[in-house]
Amino acid sequence: MNLSKFPKIELHLHLDGSVRPSTVSNILNLNKKDVEKEMIVDTSCNDLNDYLTKFDLPLTILQTKNNLIKVSEELANDLKKDGIIYAEIRFAPILHTNNGLSCEEVIEAVIEGISMVDIKINLIICLMRNVSEEDNYKVINAGLKYINNRVVGFDLAGAEAIYKTSNFKELFKYISKYNIPFTIHAGEADGIDSIKSAIEFGAKRIGHGVRIMDDVNMIKYAKDNNITFEVCPTSNIDTKIYKEYKEHAIKKMYDNNLNITINTDNRTVSNITLTEEYNKLINTFNFSLEDIKNMNITAINASFISDIDKENLKQEYILKYNKFIKNGENNE
Repeated sequence: MNLSKFPKIELHLHLDGSVRPSTVSNILNLNKKDVEKEMIVDTSCNDLNDYLTKFDLPLTILQTKNNLIKVSEELANDLKKDGIIYAEIRFAPILHTNNGLSCEEVIEAVIEGISMVDIKINLIICLMRNVSEEDNYKVINAGLKYINNRVVGFDLAGAEAIYKTSNFKELFKYISKYNIPFTIHAGEADGIDSIKSAIEFGAKRIGHGVRIMDDVNMIKYAKDNNITFEVCPTSNIDTKIYKEYKEHAIKKMYDNNLNITINTDNRTVSNITLTEEYNKLINTFNFSLEDIKNMNITAINASFISDIDKENLKQEYILKYNKFIKNGENNE
């Protein structure tokens, strides 16, 4: 089934985990195969902490304005080619300041890069679990300057099991004062308590969140409070949350009427496109194209854009979906 032109929405996508290996290879003058080994996970990956080491090499090049612009533009082109009509790309500005760039300069470079491509993209600014509170406040204050200029929300990322979600209450209290939406990585490497903390802080979206299935009461609570889960199946296999794709909780989550969106997480690290992810879901769990469409509509409803923009995007999405079905573009 050729789903490359199937219209797609992506809400959970990391910039530094989606850099083209060829770009890193060219900039650092390294052998491409060696670079791919450093940037793409293989079966020897043990857990999320192991997975996160794959970001080290791309981060070495993402310390200049020009490289940030280039990589952001390339990712926007990759998304467009993958049939994505709206995306929210996330990144942690503090990780790109090693060579003297300010957080503001980092954000501006990414805005410039994505603006070069004719595709609707907004940005989510990541706070990091492993940096100082002072640095995270610096990132929040930088991000606030670009609200309504591509920046639409915040996130908390990093080694979830080591740095507990509950420790970051004050940061999200501060963000909430400005009525800015946020998502939090939770219920991935850590258990149900991380999801509880994220929802208590006011997160309406949860990054991953597959551990929600461990608690019947939390499933009901998530439904009652309209919480949306940014599910990244292949990534979860890579980080050994599940041994095999067929064990993934996404079908159970969908059958329990939770709000589900489908995402790649890191296109390069997990060596996946959204087209490939859809095919895996269809082949493994027998999801229909209508199911996939429904999850994309859920993604639009959960996106960090205005209600008017959501309605316009929904209309655009349905038009493109109907055209895809009518033209039989799902056939090889």
